[in-house]
Parts: sequence; structure tokens; C-alpha cells
Amino acid sequence: MEFKKLDIEDREIFQKYIGKYEFGTYEYSFLTLYIWRKMLNVEIGIVDDALIVKKYEKQKGSYFMQPIGYKKENLRGIVYKLNEIRRKDDSFKSLFRDAELPFLYELMDIYNDKVCLCEDINNFDYIYNSEDLASLGGKKFHKKKNHYNQFVGNYKYEVKDLCEEEVVGDCIDFSQAWYDERQEDDEQLEYELESIRGILPNCKILGLEGLAVYVDGKIVGFTVGEKVNNNMAIVHVEKGDFKYSGVYAFINKTFAERYLSDVKFINRQEDLGVKGLRKAKRSYNPVKLEKKFIVDIR
Repeated sequence: MEFKKLDIEDREIFQKYIGKYEFGTYEYSFLTLYIWRKMLNVEIGIVDDALIVKKYEKQKGSYFMQPIGYKKENLRGIVYKLNEIRRKDDSFKSLFRDAELPFLYELMDIYNDKVCLCEDINNFDYIYNSEDLASLGGKKFHKKKNHYNQFVGNYKYEVKDLCEEEVVGDCIDFSQAWYDERQEDDEQLEYELESIRGILPNCKILGLEGLAVYVDGKIVGFTVGEKVNNNMAIVHVEKGDFKYSGVYAFINKTFAERYLSDVKFINRQEDLGVKGLRKAKRSYNPVKLEKKFIVDIR
């Protein structure tokens, strides 16, 4: 069974197998996998006419995501073949990660108590009501609305569409400066910066939605997302200059209001167990946390 490294040309294959995006998390978006393809060593292959995604991380080892586009009658055979690969490869610490509840139920129907699972709590996705983020109405968003109003009241700003050619260049330059200012040896931020350079020039091919914010003609922040179906959008990148008070609240609200008002939910990904990130994500009052699981078959 052969696996190949994920590349931009594989988007059509993904669209074929994924069909209508019915996943609750952001993990199964082609754009997600493409952005993090190098950091996660993303590879793909076909098993019994199902798309299989294989990843490798230093701390987590190798693992498979749940098969994409499989037929239920083929699932036992697919799992058997993936388990055989896992047994011959010492880099595997678990068979599946990023597994969602519907997939777990199907595994349980087949394997009963042979399914060994645990919740991957730091990897749960934060899901928000798009109307909440677009309006910032009510007491629970009072602080966020104040931050937004600070930006609107204090700065002469302009909002531009991400896919404009000049904006793409500005966003890439801003990302580089944002990274350089932190002067951190952060591998994840390095991979993110490299991906930003790759995805923004291919904005239309990849179906990106996004905006950039300028103050007095200078870019001060931008965001990148996508609509995966009529029910959910995903925010992939969000960067702002903290010297401009309220810039993040402005970017968040304006993106939801102008670009994502026709979807019900906005997925803003996980907190990775980082205390500050968890606090920030909770401050926007998620309506739910979408669970993900680590799974083995005994």
C-alpha cells in the first residue's frame, strides 16, 4: 500500500472523496491538511476506495485519521489493513487520532468492547454561533464589543478583500514581521509562516475567504478562513498588531459579519492545552466543544 505526500494538486481527489463536508471538526478540510502538511508529515493513500490520511508528529508518532468516503460494509476490511500497517511500523503509538463520534459509533457496532478510546481534550474544537460573533450582542459580549468600538473609534481604517493581489503581498509581509517580532524558536509558527506564503497566492484555487485591515494605509491585521458547507466555516489564520487597541475584536467581528453571515457555526479550532489560548477562545462564548478521540482496536 503506497502513500504519497499531500500536495495542492490533490485537492480534486479530496473533493471527490469528501463530498459534502459532514465532519464536525476542522481536521478533515483539505485546506487544514495542506496548511500543516509539512509539520504533520501528511500523506494520503487509497484503501478499498476510501481516502486514508496518515500523519506523523514527534510526540504522537504515526497515526491515521478516520477513513474518508468509506462504505460501512468495507470498514472492517479497511481497519484490518490499516492495523497491519501499524503492526509493522514502530512509529505508530495509536491507530487513529482526530476521530469523531459518528465514526466511533460505527467502530463500536463492529468491534464492541475491543474499541479502546480516550478523549483528546486539548484537541477539542471551539464552535461558535456565527450570529454571536457578527453582532457581539448582549452582556456576555460586552467586553468584546467595547474592544471593537475602541478600534472603530480610534482609527481611520479600511477593510480589503484578502484575494486582491496587492493585499496578498501585504499579508505575507505582515506575517513575516509578526513572526520576526516574536523572536521565538517556535516550529509551529515557522510552518505556519511557510504555509501562509503558499496558500495566499492560491487564494481562489483553494477557496479562501478573508480580509485585511489597514489603518492610515498600513496593514495592521488579517484573517483567513473557508466555508466547508452551508452549516460551518473555519477560521484558519488570524493575525493582528497589538499596538492597535481592539484590532483582534475588529477582525473577528468584521469577518463574521461580512463574509460568514450565511453559515450557522464558525469553527475556531482547538486550544492545544495552552492556558492563554484557552482563556481567549472561551472569552468568545463557544456554543459547544467538538470532541475528538484517540482510538485503538484491541
